[in-house]
Amino acid sequence: MGWITVISIWIIPMLIAFILLYGTYKKIPTYETFVEGAKEGFTMAVSIIPYLVGMLVAISVFRASGAMDFIIDSLRPFLQAVGVPSEIVPLAMIRPISGTGALGMTTDLIATYGPDSFIGRLASTMQGSTDTTLYVLTVYFGAVGIKKMGDALKVGLLADVIGIIASIIIVTIVFG
Repeated sequence: MGWITVISIWIIPMLIAFILLYGTYKKIPTYETFVEGAKEGFTMAVSIIPYLVGMLVAISVFRASGAMDFIIDSLRPFLQAVGVPSEIVPLAMIRPISGTGALGMTTDLIATYGPDSFIGRLASTMQGSTDTTLYVLTVYFGAVGIKKMGDALKVGLLADVIGIIASIIIVTIVFG
């Protein structure tokens, strides 16, 4: 067994033990503090449920309405001209909205085209180079009561667009 494997097996238990021992050393009631944190976590989880439900409904309506298919069909000539497979567009559109939906699409693309295909590599790179911006803003900003998120939305979506473009360029250069 390599040292990286040993470290990865023991790092979490050692970190927990260190926190408990340090808390005990500092005379902090560690169990009571843990229970208080768990209560706060549960309260926050309950408070974000409406935001999650709203986002899941919006994603479902977008996909079921045919809007995604319309957008893909409209972009297909341009994408073919620049050498980008149109199969990747749904992933690029869903990734800023839903991590689980994007992971499902990535899994489908890899199952269909293979992990070593251009599309499989591009989907994997895109999955790792972008974030679930709308999910993050909805859940985390909603949980703490931030109502004005316009600038954060713009910056987050810009970062996603840059991640998508960089993924396409890098995968094309390295594997194209």
